[in-house]
Amino acid sequence: MRLFSAVPFTLITFLTYIGLAFTAGAANPGLWADPVITVAMVSGATFQLLVSDLLITAGLFFLFIEIMKATRIGTTALMDHMLSVLVFIAYLVAFLVLPQAATSLFFILMAISLIDVIAGFSISITGARRDVSFGHGDGH
Repeated sequence: MRLFSAVPFTLITFLTYIGLAFTAGAANPGLWADPVITVAMVSGATFQLLVSDLLITAGLFFLFIEIMKATRIGTTALMDHMLSVLVFIAYLVAFLVLPQAATSLFFILMAISLIDVIAGFSISITGARRDVSFGHGDGH
């Protein structure tokens, strides 16, 4: 169970994007612009939640969870940070190498992953700084 808690949730959006891009997206290149939900608003306007919007929203939700996880200390937190770096590297390599990943949606998901890495280390360093106690000058 400990290992599962160290797995970055940003990996879910990465795997979802890659899975959709190579299966449904291969047959339907406009997949990301397909509406998931369409709602008639009171104002008379029509609200559409697109597949791309849903994936970005999921990425932001997972980023929130990752930031909350970054407040932990210990070996599990260290493993989580290392795996977050690997997820970001996977995003970066896919963005540079795979034509299916050369989209603004994938770039935004990659930026969310980068924020996860930076925030995770920043929060951990700040928390560790507070946990370190120095001598109080009492001569002992």
